[in-house]
Amino acid sequence: MTKRWLAILLLIPLQNLAQDYPKKEINLERIADELFGFQDLDLNYEDLYENIALLLANPLNLNTATPEEFRFINILTEEQFQHLFRYRRENGNFLSVYELQAIPTFDLLTIYKIIPFVTVKDPSTLLNASLLNRIRKEGTTYLIMRYGRILETKRGFTDEASPAQRFIGDENSLYMRFLSRRTGDYSFGFTLEKDAGEQITWNPETKQYGFDFISFHAQLMNKGKIKNITVGDYQVQFGQGLMLGSKFGFGKGAETITTIRRSNMGFLPFTSIDETGYLRGACLTYELSRNILLSGFYSNTWRDATLVVTESEDDFASALQTSGLHRNLSEISRRKNLNEEQYGFILGYQKQQVDAGILFTNISYGVPIVRSPNPYNQYAFSGNGIQNIGGYLNYTFKNFTFFSEAGSTLRGGLGISSGLVGSVTSQLDVAFHYRNYQRNFYSLSSNAFAESSLPQNERGMYWGWRYRWNRKYSFAGYMDIFRFPWLRYRIYSPTDGNEYLLRFNYQPTRNVLLFAQFREETKSRNVSTGNQNTYRVENGTKRNVWLNADYEINRTISMKTRAQFSTYDFNDVKTRGMIILQDITLRFTKLAFTARYAIFDTKDYDNRQYVYERDVWLAFTMPALSGTGIRNYVLMQYDVSRKISCWLRYSHLRYTDREVVGSGADTIDGNARNDIKLQVRFRL
Repeated sequence: MTKRWLAILLLIPLQNLAQDYPKKEINLERIADELFGFQDLDLNYEDLYENIALLLANPLNLNTATPEEFRFINILTEEQFQHLFRYRRENGNFLSVYELQAIPTFDLLTIYKIIPFVTVKDPSTLLNASLLNRIRKEGTTYLIMRYGRILETKRGFTDEASPAQRFIGDENSLYMRFLSRRTGDYSFGFTLEKDAGEQITWNPETKQYGFDFISFHAQLMNKGKIKNITVGDYQVQFGQGLMLGSKFGFGKGAETITTIRRSNMGFLPFTSIDETGYLRGACLTYELSRNILLSGFYSNTWRDATLVVTESEDDFASALQTSGLHRNLSEISRRKNLNEEQYGFILGYQKQQVDAGILFTNISYGVPIVRSPNPYNQYAFSGNGIQNIGGYLNYTFKNFTFFSEAGSTLRGGLGISSGLVGSVTSQLDVAFHYRNYQRNFYSLSSNAFAESSLPQNERGMYWGWRYRWNRKYSFAGYMDIFRFPWLRYRIYSPTDGNEYLLRFNYQPTRNVLLFAQFREETKSRNVSTGNQNTYRVENGTKRNVWLNADYEINRTISMKTRAQFSTYDFNDVKTRGMIILQDITLRFTKLAFTARYAIFDTKDYDNRQYVYERDVWLAFTMPALSGTGIRNYVLMQYDVSRKISCWLRYSHLRYTDREVVGSGADTIDGNARNDIKLQVRFRL
């Protein structure tokens, strides 16, 4: 009780936190810099960003959130995890989020970072209230409507395009989302989307009923023995994402420790507009006993694919399509051609420091997938389906956590993902990861830690570390060594590669962050010998340097300055690239304004530059800039009232080294592209 009364007294000097955070905009741009790493990795950043934004809109309850939910935030060290849950066990429920000050190793900067993601709810309120009352009083309910358009006309909208490539729909992009959610209780909603060039139509032959993409879900949680039941569209994340991985894997980046371990999140609603990353059907998690959970899921949906129709009626799919675009006859011909059925079971055990489980998954297709035979894709998946079986084990001991998952494709190969994350001292955190994915291991729903987009034909070892001298200075880095035992696309021999990163942070106050970052990656690529049938393999080395300053002048004005430089050495030729940008953000009572001016100059696409851009809420923009030119944007947010917010975004891209922008049907005649986006959010 002494600690509890001390925590209550500590709330008094922390009242300035309460004044700042409800009103102050969370810096998602800084979070993206820390978590997303280098954006030439093959990750779905839009969905990762949306998951973070939704978590900010629906904070975790400090008194009920699980360790896996906390780990997904990727802020706390392993030592801080242990102190947090030890404090909760010994002192009972938190009285306020500001009680975090009483936990050992929780300094002010850590508290400032985590407060936007957590909350404390009174457990005595609304426990017996009806669902309607919980929605009205405690839930987060909103409706979003978004409009976007490129002001220039693409060739696909003109008579210059061939009949197969000419866009059928108009030049407007439309988006609508309704969502009502209470963390740990319920969630239901729908999402509608139409890209520029697509139609809103009713066509059963192409399986389109209104908007080009429609997503929906309804979820209930923690209803007696039923811990989670969801119908509609959902995503799955168990173990280390080796067999069942959703959009929760951040890959390698500036956060060198916490992002290596995947969070065992289970079933979550799917609310994105990624037209390939969801399951559609139903899922259930049931508590067999206090420590044993049984989960099962079933999905039946249609995927875009290139379908080959034969005279013998032995039809097959030659390739899966993932763009999600259905603007012309060519793209529509691939729309929802391939039926995909998935089901699986997960038996999980959770008790104190142990989280373990066994998994079985089955995926089958309406027609077989048959690849065009090439040496490099000899072990690419072909056939009617895949069956995988495996297991995972996570174990925490003091300030260290061991995590692992192993899986096997029946009549195929093995895959292993395992590692260790921990705090050696309160200043030094370390991480180690080992992976071994055989060339005939197939997992098409994975987000396991890997250099490639799928965990296949790869072995590797990763070491990461982060050292904090004090609350102002920190130094982090990682090294990753990997090998591809079999041929790959554009790499016609087994190869090795490596990557390392160093980052120095200086944060004298919570409103100022300076960092310098260096990263080098070496990977192989084919080089033509002049004979179209023979190639040699050479190593290519890419180096990146980031210099960044985020600083807040006062409560109204904040700024960001960044310079990024890169070089690429390949086949005795060195090319270079760079981008320099300046941001300014102004915040008033109801109005927020952000503007950027950037200049870039890259020799080729290998030196393309990625920089996160602020966008309307739940939208994500990170263009790949290559060539020479300028990139500008302006974003304005106006809160009409507590329930209505409006966003307006205008972006401009102008090249000085070309006369057209884009290629194919997406070509714009001229050297500039201008985009506008308008969004309105109604809180209900």
